[in-house]
Amino acid sequence: MDNRSEVREFLVSRRGNVTPQQAGIPGGSDRRVPGLRRSEVAMLAGVSVEYYTKLERGILSGVSDSVLEAIATALQLDEAERGHLFDLARAASGGSVTRRRTRGSRALSLRPGLAAAVEAVTAGPAFVRNGRMDVLGTNLLGRAFYDDVYAMGDPVPNLARFCFLADSAHRFYPYWDAAADVTVAILRAEAGRDPRDKDLHDLVGELSTRSEEFRAKWAAHNVRRHGTGVKPFHHPVVGDLTLTFEGLEVTEDPGLQFLIYMAEPGSPSAEALRLLGSWAASQTWAARPADQATHRTQEVMRSDRA
Repeated sequence: MDNRSEVREFLVSRRGNVTPQQAGIPGGSDRRVPGLRRSEVAMLAGVSVEYYTKLERGILSGVSDSVLEAIATALQLDEAERGHLFDLARAASGGSVTRRRTRGSRALSLRPGLAAAVEAVTAGPAFVRNGRMDVLGTNLLGRAFYDDVYAMGDPVPNLARFCFLADSAHRFYPYWDAAADVTVAILRAEAGRDPRDKDLHDLVGELSTRSEEFRAKWAAHNVRRHGTGVKPFHHPVVGDLTLTFEGLEVTEDPGLQFLIYMAEPGSPSAEALRLLGSWAASQTWAARPADQATHRTQEVMRSDRA
């Protein structure tokens, strides 16, 4: 991905999101832009108009953290947007964002220890994904939960491809538009952290070509962190579910996130998860789970001794 284009389009889109009233600036009637003018952002950030114009052209290389903070404050960026701006600046300066994330974000399978940790979760669906939304491993309930995703037959199941290319996604996500917004925002944030990721570039190209909805949402340049919340789902086997989720960054594998979905004890969703577990145990892909767990444990023990 072209860093300068990413920077330019992100800053222009964020500037357009802030009204003069929100910034405490008299609006007036003679305005040709929907948000702030460049001169207004420069004034709020304490930099010259010429310097801010240079930044908005996509030239972030060598910009100090203090200037980035001032720009972020002037544009009223939230935590995810602020982090994205800093990631874009590091990438422009040839920083360490890409290198420190390589092992986790480029992996297509899980370390034995991490896979065993995922399998040890039994109360709800658990899985590990990277910033491209590849599902790299699940527990038994997670595999059952994402059965429609696996049904696409991709070598590595991908939640973004499912969301935009599978008809069943509109049933699985009752509020599909909101789920699609989150999906694109996660991919956009990953593009800022790792702009040289060819697989991500190819994924965005495919989705842009095949989905008009994706193209429109990608052009908005929204970014988001996806750490905790409550989501509704409609599973084809057990019906409606309302689940709380927690996402944890995997310290040993930068770029990976460990997510767990949970139901309120005693709720209809908890009963639906119980039924989903029974259904999962009867599927061919769940054969000999005890043998698989034993094999995984042996791999972990060998890894620890190495």
